[in-house]
Amino acid sequence: MRFRILGPLEVVGDPGPASAGAHTPGPPKVRAVLGTLLARTGEIVPVDGLVDELWPDGPPRTALTTLHVYVSQIRKALSAAGPRDGREVLETRRPGYVLHTAPGELDLAVFEDLREQGRDALRDGDHARAAALLRRAEELWRGPFLSGTPCGPLLEATAARLEEARLETVEQRVRADLHLGRARELVTELRSLTVEHPLREELHALLITALHRDGRLAEALHAYAQVRRRLVDELGAEPGARLRGLHQELLSTQDEPLPPAAATLRPLLDPTVSGGLPAPDEGWVVRERELALVEQALTEPRPGGWTAVTGPPGSGKTALAVAAARRAADAFPDGVLFLDLRPDDGPVLGPALGPAHGPDPGPAHGPTHGPALAPAEAAARLLRLAGVPAGPAVEPLEALHRLTAARRVLLVLDDAPSVAHVRPLLPTGAGSTALVTGRSLPDGSSGLRSVRLGPLEQTEAEELLAAAGPTAAAEIARLCGRLPLALRAAALQLSARPHWTGETLAGRLRDEATRLDVLRVGELDVRRRLMSAYETAPATARAAFRLLGVLPPGRFGPRTAAAVLGLGPGAAAPLVECLVDHHLLTAPAPDTYELPELLRVLAAELLAAEDPEESIRAARVRMCEASVESFGTPAAPPLTAEDLDAPARIVRTAHGAGLWPLVVRLADALTDDLERTAAWDLWEETHTLALDAAHRAHDGSAHARMLRKLADLAWQQRAVERSAELYGEAARRAEEAGEADERARSLAGLAELRLDGGRVERAAELVRSALDAAAAGGAAGRYETHRVQALVAIETEGTGAAVGPLTDCLALATVLGDRRREAYARRALRRLDGPPGPLEVRPGVWRWRRDRRRWGR
Repeated sequence: MRFRILGPLEVVGDPGPASAGAHTPGPPKVRAVLGTLLARTGEIVPVDGLVDELWPDGPPRTALTTLHVYVSQIRKALSAAGPRDGREVLETRRPGYVLHTAPGELDLAVFEDLREQGRDALRDGDHARAAALLRRAEELWRGPFLSGTPCGPLLEATAARLEEARLETVEQRVRADLHLGRARELVTELRSLTVEHPLREELHALLITALHRDGRLAEALHAYAQVRRRLVDELGAEPGARLRGLHQELLSTQDEPLPPAAATLRPLLDPTVSGGLPAPDEGWVVRERELALVEQALTEPRPGGWTAVTGPPGSGKTALAVAAARRAADAFPDGVLFLDLRPDDGPVLGPALGPAHGPDPGPAHGPTHGPALAPAEAAARLLRLAGVPAGPAVEPLEALHRLTAARRVLLVLDDAPSVAHVRPLLPTGAGSTALVTGRSLPDGSSGLRSVRLGPLEQTEAEELLAAAGPTAAAEIARLCGRLPLALRAAALQLSARPHWTGETLAGRLRDEATRLDVLRVGELDVRRRLMSAYETAPATARAAFRLLGVLPPGRFGPRTAAAVLGLGPGAAAPLVECLVDHHLLTAPAPDTYELPELLRVLAAELLAAEDPEESIRAARVRMCEASVESFGTPAAPPLTAEDLDAPARIVRTAHGAGLWPLVVRLADALTDDLERTAAWDLWEETHTLALDAAHRAHDGSAHARMLRKLADLAWQQRAVERSAELYGEAARRAEEAGEADERARSLAGLAELRLDGGRVERAAELVRSALDAAAAGGAAGRYETHRVQALVAIETEGTGAAVGPLTDCLALATVLGDRRREAYARRALRRLDGPPGPLEVRPGVWRWRRDRRRWGR
């Protein structure tokens, strides 16, 4: 079967004695139903929509019954036209009907396919193929859409859309023919089209171009005068920027014909020759939100406006710019010109983006880029790409400005070093604009719309690594810092080594010492790309970047940065901001900084290679000391559960660097916050590291203290046997070290543990031993001993016996300046006068007492 709606409706049957010939329904409203279903083939058309289409002024009472009759007649016609049953072609599906067509059966679908292929050929610079495909698409039109069939609101809207598509197809085919030197043959056709569509400026522009290309300058000027007069008389408006620019070019070249290649630039040049965009990298452009922002900025240009895609090395700037330029190409019928401003070895273009390359072509894909092209040289190369050499009498920059003022051209300028460097190249007219990629193109520059790229979202990164499996993909994405270039390198490693699993790759990436080596595949070298940013920074900033490599993963503040750098806050701030400007550091929030994961690895690698060990150790010591001051002093604000990851990472770093006393100090400073936030896992990790550090430092006092704190953790987790073992060992270590205070606290903890287990007499014995030790200890040991003494007294003598020990706790908490302990003692004393119920045995920890009869004095 064949369905034709690009003209009068026709249904042509399959060849054969029973079905050959026309089977078009006769009644107009039946044709309207069939036409509506064909215009939305493959989609469900609701019954209500069909009723509105048939009776736009209001349906009759019998509308649904009549519609069912029309559908039945269509099914009969379809059954007669082909061997497929009418019910198979036209399916009833709530809330309406859907008509199914096979490939090649519907002329509208064939038209749209040919049109898309033709547009692609035009973008690729294959003008002969583009002209042939687009002409075939045009020839499918036999008249106005569904002519002779009554149209309601849906079909009228479809007709308007398809008429616009038809005219765009004609314009694109004419552009292809102009490139093939067919200007003379096109003049007559274009004259007819401009009469048929007198207000369509693009057709007039093509006619003027064809006349000029045919050497008929006077007629071209006359054609411009005619269209200008019509627009002014009928609309009261001057021609648009494209026609005005074309007119100026005609006036400026009256003495000589335009160079053939300049009359109409190639809309999208062949990627294998000068002037073309790099090949698309669709599979690696996943930033739909940013892509839409750039496309919108390009298709809605402001006079003198331009768009920049900025971001750190390897973030996919070029890939995104290329994808956006291809999407917006139809808005620039005179061409899209791509120029690498830092070519590898002097050719006009940098390397094309192909399957073996990463998402941001540049220095990491081959030899290190040389210096940026001077603006005049860049302009001369752009003119050569357009086929318009500047000539000896005209400066290249002036010639480029004339070209972009007279055309609708998009300049894609890749890897710009600065705004000042690229500004002389920017178009100033209304019809052309520039899309620039670079690292140092700050917002606020005149006319600039900037889209900044960072790491991919985690889900986007995992999608690109789907071959690794979900668990490994998540880890690989994290280890790559979700940087597109690194993700591409990781994916290529998996592709190049089929015997590797995702877990194999993740395992190799875990080692920071060799991670950047793993992320090098052929010419794709993540380390080299990151180094390109490092090498452009000033020497003082490079030294600061290396020192910040001592920091663990995660965010940090200005005080930490200043401490690591060994500078005061005022001297450190400009260096830190310089690193942000060079994309070696990010600033996700005010006074908050972060080394992106792979840059952190690079900084640590460079630090080990270039800086003396004593400088590195000193920086680590300063980092740890600053951390202790920031969260380990009474004046420091309490940490939240989310805040604890950063100091825990500092503990790991200090332990890895062998800074044993600092590991202990850090763990001590964290204990209260870890307990208050119930961060059991971090408590276990940090204090186990501190216990090891105390052992390595031969610090008996710290050893006992860490054992006791780990026993407290086990008590919180109700790991009774482990807690008892740790408290006992802590008490022995404290006695050996002569630490009476720690011995008292350990014995008190063990007493509380025995009390919880119902061994009241043993608990009382341990409390007496703790009191003896506390007498020679400090306020903290006496506080804990009296707290447990109060709990034992409640069990053995009643609540009245607990008043004295709790009053002692209140006084000791005041001496310690510990508001949390003070508040606990006050609450416990008030609770003694209340009814029986749960007892707060430690700050924030409530338990039912074993024997409630002892409650009360």
